Amino acid sequence: MLLYHHPDFALHDTKSHPESVARITRVNQMLTDSGWIGKCTLPAWKPATAEQCERNHPQAYLKELEDWCKHDAGRVEVDTVVSTGSWTAATLAAGAVCDAVQRVVAGEDTTAFCAIRPPGHHAMPNSAMGFCLLNNIAIGALQARALGLNNVLIVDWDVHHGNGTQATFWEEPSVGFVSIHRFPFYPGTGKADETGSGRALGTKVNIPVAASVPPDEFLKRLYDSTEKLANAMKPDLILLSAGFDAHRNDPVGGLTLEAEHFRQAGEWISQLARQHCGGKLVSILEGGYHLKHMPECVDAHLQGMQAKSK
Repeated sequence: MLLYHHPDFALHDTKSHPESVARITRVNQMLTDSGWIGKCTLPAWKPATAEQCERNHPQAYLKELEDWCKHDAGRVEVDTVVSTGSWTAATLAAGAVCDAVQRVVAGEDTTAFCAIRPPGHHAMPNSAMGFCLLNNIAIGALQARALGLNNVLIVDWDVHHGNGTQATFWEEPSVGFVSIHRFPFYPGTGKADETGSGRALGTKVNIPVAASVPPDEFLKRLYDSTEKLANAMKPDLILLSAGFDAHRNDPVGGLTLEAEHFRQAGEWISQLARQHCGGKLVSILEGGYHLKHMPECVDAHLQGMQAKSK
């Protein structure tokens, strides 16, 4: 497995914000303590280029974002904070996903995990939103398309709907999107009747669930809907928005899941990738805000992925 982690993700200094430096510090400590650093390949990579970012974000927005960071603008929308180091962290995060996609597509490994921040799936093409600056997974999917892949499947199990990702690919039939998320909840999108438009109709699948959904039902609904779309579109690569804020104790999100359920989901999605695209799977850290349970969930997720990638 390829593993992407870097101390510069701590440069995105959000002070007392829930999406804090402590999140990635705790994940990195877990990666060391649990032996993942020694077991995985640790690629060297570069920040995303302007060309890679501009596939998803207009140049004007990227310039605005860079200026906000340069001037330590602080809160740039109701939920999102930037600091002088945020541009470095955000472009490094998007670059990690692009590099992981390139290496997996080239056959260097079949699986990758990107322990990155800031998260990305709420970032709209023209604006920051919901703790997110650049839409890492959308940039990664567009990198895969630029490399010649015909179909990419994005799965998002963060507790919040990946509205930015959906917006990017709403009319794009070559990129499938499945999101399971708490509803009604932030950001208010992700109803079951949101399925794409034009030639992309039916390639976007939303699974809104109540806060009290039992874990077994959550996983079954995720599995059944994703497998149905994967069977229809036959993806060349699967990308995962791996949020861990569906854990029952998460202070920002919260459903009913425990770490063990993320291990099961990791096994399942790795097997799905083996079935459809030779195991090609890139998992990307999104949400998860409990400083004890989130790293435990990441560890369990990696155990699940590794169980099926041996």
